[in-house]
Amino acid sequence: MAGPTVPNEPETQYAILGFEDLDGWAEDDHAAALEVFRNTCADLDEPDWASLCALAHDATDARQFFELFFRPMMITDGQEPLFTGYFEPELSGSPVRTGRYRYPIYSMPPEAHAQRPWLTRRDILTSGVMEGRGLEIAWVDDPVELFFLQVQGSGRVRFPDGRVIRVGYGGANGQNYRSIGQELVRRGVYQPHQVSADVIKNWVRRNPTDGQELLFHNDSYVFFREVSQVPADQGPLGAMNRSITPMRSIAVDPAFTPLGAPVWVEKDGRDPLRRLMIAQDTGSAIKGAQRADVFIGTGDQAGRKAGRIKDPGRMVVLMPIQRAYAFLPEALQ
Repeated sequence: MAGPTVPNEPETQYAILGFEDLDGWAEDDHAAALEVFRNTCADLDEPDWASLCALAHDATDARQFFELFFRPMMITDGQEPLFTGYFEPELSGSPVRTGRYRYPIYSMPPEAHAQRPWLTRRDILTSGVMEGRGLEIAWVDDPVELFFLQVQGSGRVRFPDGRVIRVGYGGANGQNYRSIGQELVRRGVYQPHQVSADVIKNWVRRNPTDGQELLFHNDSYVFFREVSQVPADQGPLGAMNRSITPMRSIAVDPAFTPLGAPVWVEKDGRDPLRRLMIAQDTGSAIKGAQRADVFIGTGDQAGRKAGRIKDPGRMVVLMPIQRAYAFLPEALQ
C-alpha cells in the first residue's frame, strides 16, 4: 500500500522541487493537512512511512514537519493534468424490492474476484447472473442516481422509515471505465463545455431507451458493501478503509501516487485551489500521474460543486526524502 508501482512507461518522469516552488504553500493550513495525514498514516507499513507516522503524531509545527521530512516530487506521464470533484450522494431506497424501489445495489459476487475482467455492465444487469443470490444490499428508485453512485464509489441510502444506511466501494468488474459524458459529446448531442452530471441525468431521463443504452456504454460496474458503522458526522470510507475529509482528501492513481501520501494541489479554473491534501482514495476513472479527484463533501450542494470541477493545474507528491531521491536517475542523485 505504501509505495507506488513504477509504471514501465518511458514517458514517466520524476523531478524534485523545492517548497518555495509550490504556489501558495506558505498560506495553507498545514495543521489541518497533518490531522488528515494522521488518520491513515498508521496503515503505511513500510519503514520510512511508519517512522514518519510516529513523528507526525508528536509534531507540534505542521509546516515544519512536512518541510523537514518530505521532498516535493513532480511526477508526469505525458498526459494533461486534470482535476475533477466527487461527493457522497444520498439516494432514496428500501431494504426490500417494491414497485417503486426496484434497482438493486449489489455486493460483489465471488466469481468477480476470481475472474479479471469479469462481465460487462450490460451482462451483469441483463443476463440474470446476479438474481436469487441475496447479493442485494438495498433497492433504489432511480437507475441514473444508482449509476452515479457507482461513479462516486460511496453514498447513503435513506429508507422510507427515515433510517439511513451507508454503502462503500466493494470492488469492480475489472472492465475499463468509459465516460458517458464524452460519449454524448462524440455523438454530437452536447458540446464539451455543456456536459455535467445534471445534464447527463436529465438527458437519460428524457430518453429512457437511448438513456439505458448510454449507461451500458460504460462497461465498468462497481459493487458495494454496507459501512453503516461509520458515524454520520464523518466522511465516507475511502480506498484505505478510513473516513475521508472534505477538501483535504483526494482520489489518485496509486500506480503513480502512494495511498496515504501528502499531495500539494494547484488546481486552476474558475475556483482555484492551493492546498495540501492527502491521497486516501482511488477511482476507476482516475488514471495518470497528474489526475486527481477532489472529495467535496456529502449531499446535493456538494454534488453540484463537484460537478462543476473539470480543471487543469498540477499536483506534486510529498515523498519521504530517501524515497524521493531513489526515483531519480543515478546521475542526478
